[in-house]
Amino acid sequence: MASGVTVAEQVLLVFNEMKVRKAQANEEDKKKRKKAVLFCLSEDKQNIILEEGKEILLGDLGTTIQDPYTHFVKMLPPDDCRYALYDATYETKETKKEDLVFIFWAPDSAPLKSKMIYASSKDAIKKKFTGIKHEWQVNGLEDIKDRRTLADKLGGTSVLTLEGSPV
Repeated sequence: MASGVTVAEQVLLVFNEMKVRKAQANEEDKKKRKKAVLFCLSEDKQNIILEEGKEILLGDLGTTIQDPYTHFVKMLPPDDCRYALYDATYETKETKKEDLVFIFWAPDSAPLKSKMIYASSKDAIKKKFTGIKHEWQVNGLEDIKDRRTLADKLGGTSVLTLEGSPV
């Protein structure tokens, strides 16, 4: 069932920025690149929008943020739903990789009405995010707090490191 919710233009801009990695990007541009971002429903529940202040920039890594994955998990609201994009950097036995992961956060503690509208609106945002290889629905902190769980989504036991740390 579709909810009739639309995806704000700003959400698409952020997605395209995260998807396209500029090889010639200078240091200043690299610092502004988003590592993770949260999306929520607008006040009137009609649009999926960028959640203000809920992002991690590459420039924050190592300065104010030591572990981007742990910081990302802490950004998720404990009692409401969200959509998220996480730019995972990981290493397998063969190669280093970067992949965008689309996450649908629907904690058990979220109100039923919120879970229903987020679930019925998920297709609207997913259709706009073309080329996403990894999708993950998470229903609580137990499912997401361990980085091994994300590593399993990205490639199972072949993943050796996530964000530069062993899994």
